[in-house]
Amino acid sequence: MQKKLLPTIAAWLVLLSGAAHGLTATTTFTVQMTITASCVINSAGTLNFGSSQGVLTSAVPGTSTIQVQCTNTTPYNIGLNAGTATGATVTTRKMTNAGNTISYSLYSNAAMTTNWGNTVGTDTVSATGNGASQSYTVYGQVPAQTTPAPATYTDTITVTVTY
Repeated sequence: MQKKLLPTIAAWLVLLSGAAHGLTATTTFTVQMTITASCVINSAGTLNFGSSQGVLTSAVPGTSTIQVQCTNTTPYNIGLNAGTATGATVTTRKMTNAGNTISYSLYSNAAMTTNWGNTVGTDTVSATGNGASQSYTVYGQVPAQTTPAPATYTDTITVTVTY
């Protein structure tokens, strides 16, 4: 008789042990983020034509780097304005000091044949973002010209990214 009761008791224990667990319910939720087209200028380095220039009898080259970061697949254009000097244009910029000027130009290619201005579709640099920082070299040149008085000459260029 005990042998017949053991399987019955074991079955009841299994049933009772299952009743000790709670019932469950499940659901899901959505995780989402919307990325909008965006660009930032990470850096724009100083273009320094040097400090030991004497008479400007030959062209003086220089370079600078601009780093732009745009969202992946976002098309954009980088423009450089004429600077802050009176009478400067995007083709003939001017560094100034106390009313004296030194003319210079900025280019988007190493051969210094493509002027870098700020008219989208005409003289800006266009690219497409890849989500990472992208570097662009600004090529500058001070042409031979009448040399002004000794001093430090400066200008400020505004970089604009249109996207």
